[in-house]
Amino acid sequence: MRTTQDVFDNYKSMAEIGFGQAGLAKFAGPGHWNDPDLLEVGNGGMNIEEYRTQMSLWAILAAPLIATADLTQMTPETKALLTNKDVIAIDQDRAGKEGDRVYAEGPVEIWERPLADGGAAIGIFNRHPGPMTARVDLGKLGFSGTTKVRNVWAGTETHVTSGPTTFNLLGHSVVLLRLTRAGK
Repeated sequence: MRTTQDVFDNYKSMAEIGFGQAGLAKFAGPGHWNDPDLLEVGNGGMNIEEYRTQMSLWAILAAPLIATADLTQMTPETKALLTNKDVIAIDQDRAGKEGDRVYAEGPVEIWERPLADGGAAIGIFNRHPGPMTARVDLGKLGFSGTTKVRNVWAGTETHVTSGPTTFNLLGHSVVLLRLTRAGK
């Protein structure tokens, strides 16, 4: 069900609508998804980091991914954002659980979506227009021991033990992680 007014192709509108979904996960699930409106990715009103933020947030929200950009005029950058298989897999995860905000520290918000494999998608969002550093403790998110961490947008994979990990974020940007418990 549509949960918002129309989204517009600027960061302020997208952020108000997307981050305004906090607390609505309990109303979503297979057959009844919350819908924060269409994707503005590639329409020209936001920069690449802001579009990456929208794609990541919509995937964590299990929102319909409906592009509004002219598909015949897409740049390779826009096509890469809209067709990222890891992001689509998070959005379409078979568990059908919508993610939600776990906590915020100033302009940095941590969102988590439980996944069918027992792992999670974690979005670390910088809502400030300038660079920020975020410290995220995977142990506080329920991941102890060694965890496989895939940085979805960077396409990198590492193994991290529980404890704080530091992330450097550009203004209005996101680090989207897919966490898998050890042994999976």
